[in-house]
Amino acid sequence: MSTEDRPPAPRSLAEALRARGDAALGALLRSRPDLITPVPTDLTQLATRAGTRASVVRALERLDRFALQTAEALAVAADPATYGELLGLMAGDDPDPAVVAALPHAVDLLREQALVWGADDRLRLVRTARELLAPSPQHPSPTGLGPTVQEATAGMSPGRIQEIVASAGLASTHDSVSAVTALAGLFTDRARMAALLADAPADSLDVLERLVWGPPYGQVTPDPAPRLRWLLDRGLLLPTAPGTVVLPREVALHLRRGLAHRAPEPVPPVVEAAAVHRPQVVDSAAAGQAYTALATVEELLKDWDEGGPAVLRAGGLSVRDLKRTAVALDVPEPAAAFWVELAYAAGLIASDGEADERYAATPAYDEWLEQPPAERWSRLVTAWLAATRTAGLVGGRDAKDRTLSALGPGLDRSAAPEVRHRVLALLAGLPEGAAAAAGSVLARLRWERPLRGDRREDDLRGRLAEWALSEAELLGVTGRGALSAQGRALLGAPAAPAPGPEAEPSGPGDKLPVHHHRTAPLAPLSATEQAVASAAAARLLAPLLPEPLDHVLLQADLTAVAPGPLRRPLADMLGVLADVESKGGATVYRFTPGSVRRALDAGQAASDLHAFLAAHSRTPVPQPLAYLIDDVARRHGHLRVGAASAYVRCDDDAVLSEILADKRAAGLGLRRLAPTVLAAQADPAGLLEGLRAMGFAPAAESAEGDVLITRALAHRTPPRTAPEPVPDGPPVPDDTLLAAALRAIRAGDLATTAPRKPGSAPAAQGELPRTGAAETLATMQAAVLTGEALWIGYVNAEGAASQRVIAPVRVEGGFVTAYDHTADEVRTYPLHRITGVAELADDAG
Repeated sequence: MSTEDRPPAPRSLAEALRARGDAALGALLRSRPDLITPVPTDLTQLATRAGTRASVVRALERLDRFALQTAEALAVAADPATYGELLGLMAGDDPDPAVVAALPHAVDLLREQALVWGADDRLRLVRTARELLAPSPQHPSPTGLGPTVQEATAGMSPGRIQEIVASAGLASTHDSVSAVTALAGLFTDRARMAALLADAPADSLDVLERLVWGPPYGQVTPDPAPRLRWLLDRGLLLPTAPGTVVLPREVALHLRRGLAHRAPEPVPPVVEAAAVHRPQVVDSAAAGQAYTALATVEELLKDWDEGGPAVLRAGGLSVRDLKRTAVALDVPEPAAAFWVELAYAAGLIASDGEADERYAATPAYDEWLEQPPAERWSRLVTAWLAATRTAGLVGGRDAKDRTLSALGPGLDRSAAPEVRHRVLALLAGLPEGAAAAAGSVLARLRWERPLRGDRREDDLRGRLAEWALSEAELLGVTGRGALSAQGRALLGAPAAPAPGPEAEPSGPGDKLPVHHHRTAPLAPLSATEQAVASAAAARLLAPLLPEPLDHVLLQADLTAVAPGPLRRPLADMLGVLADVESKGGATVYRFTPGSVRRALDAGQAASDLHAFLAAHSRTPVPQPLAYLIDDVARRHGHLRVGAASAYVRCDDDAVLSEILADKRAAGLGLRRLAPTVLAAQADPAGLLEGLRAMGFAPAAESAEGDVLITRALAHRTPPRTAPEPVPDGPPVPDDTLLAAALRAIRAGDLATTAPRKPGSAPAAQGELPRTGAAETLATMQAAVLTGEALWIGYVNAEGAASQRVIAPVRVEGGFVTAYDHTADEVRTYPLHRITGVAELADDAG
């Protein structure tokens, strides 16, 4: 293309955006959705918004390490810079082929993100990004470079500048500007700089070596040592403040052989496989952990079935209640916090909203229990993937130094879902059955989203990644550290890459071969796609889960052994009739007088219990267990407790005499009302507990004298919705919104940039046209006849002013009906709301 045919270089970011096609503009708006919240009126406003500090910071934080290094190099280059100058800063005097190959992609990415604009011969970093990344004493550059010679000598006296020029072997000049230019020319000339430094004392070179990679500032005394004096005299160190010197940027780049960064990182770190297992082993281990996860959540909710812990005034669980929950689940406190938060995220628990507010299961928990195990697991892991609440923060401190509690405020981290998804996607990129080395996963994430500035002290993404790896293992998404088949389906990931012949399953110390190419990351799924993926994961998991059993093994020591998971009716009934003694691969239940009485209190008769055990035991019912049931049943209900404050009645007056004579009954305040009735000062519940502690088996009765069935009623909250995740900025626009936004921006840009006929509108560029009512009407009527488009100013009913390009179709009754290019539709406007009108030039687009 000849120089005459080449399109003119853009003079601003707005012009560069105006030259883009819809596909390129759509890519920008997808990658930076904050730019269309709300939709800008035209491309000039879009460019202005793209240069705001908040938007630029957000865009920089989403760059990978090499793209950020490229932006940092442009920030210390000339403005504008050529591609060759940028390549010199990134690759140095001895170019690395990987840097040379990756740099075009990085520049294209910065252009797509509207952080860089201009052709390769005039690359410009947007001003806000340059201000953020350029070196300054308050904010050192990540490159470690200092100011240029011109910047460092800005406040220096002309005489001192001439002295430095003379000491450096340069001819004196008549003004400071040319002297500084000559000095900068010396420092950027490799041959002359090499000759100058060849005469430098060795200890002076040591000083330069300490400063060359940053920080470039150092301290000096009023009487510098000879090694420093030699450098100061020749401008190799320049004073910036009393007692402070700086290594000029040009000198540092010479010593670095042109490199802006000590270690450019064009290739992402490889995610290495720490161990390889057979895929079947991984899937089985993950399925076993998935079953344990379901059992743990059920046990948690069963423990809270009649009302869980109280809600703190500030929200959340108290430390004591979290410890009690951890003991009940037999897990460490951090794991207990995770299970509690997971049940909350899945909508299975919530606060009941009562005056004495407590946590309890929701009605959704009962629906969840009725689902097949694989579907219950799918619901848990889907909620985990999307949740922004982060259980790993429990026990830490917030910005106000308050303790963060489980289920309390302050646990949302908007980056959590993206980090979880990315960690699993990295695991999905390994061959099937390969477990990733955690360190390599963290290194890859840090390359994809490098830490900047003060955030280096708080590597939240790193901690989120570590928690994601451990939580995925707890949930059975991974098994033995490798992504399971059901976990891969959960992501909607394709089949795993097949390992080569040298990657046979081996010991934990062996590693798989690695690939150094950059793979496209898996995109997060939409809600519909995630539902389909979750259903597919459930189908893969279902055959791997153990089949529930309908029997137990009764033993003579008053225990029952469940060799596997039990069907729900059997497990529920056995949970009432016996106490869980131990859990694991097999659950051991123990029968006690208290547990048998609990079953009788729930309305079961002795004959029912005998029949239940006989029907569900693979071994005969042991005689000690049958005797225990009959003995407790024989005494159950022999005493009756009712409300007087409370009373005890019994047909056998000898039993009542025995109670009165017992010293342990002194606290109950008993007195005989009749041979078969005792009155008590204690309430009925306290009287029941007191008599049971004395070895009796009383039963409660109603006011009508009937035995009360004391089956516990499950406490449920009113219907509750699961907590909504906190979004990480504006959502990515869908295709429909994106198309509408592009149409509106293009039309608004047409309205503001379309050329006007000379003299048709006296308004300045950007202002609304102003014409009289008669002229406006006449121009509209003429445009209807000619079919020409007009530029108008319009003020709506709310008083908002805008510019529009319209093609009038009809003018009547004080209204103009026209095709509005700005809105891309036919609209009707009251003529009295049109501030003025101007004709467009004949060559308007």
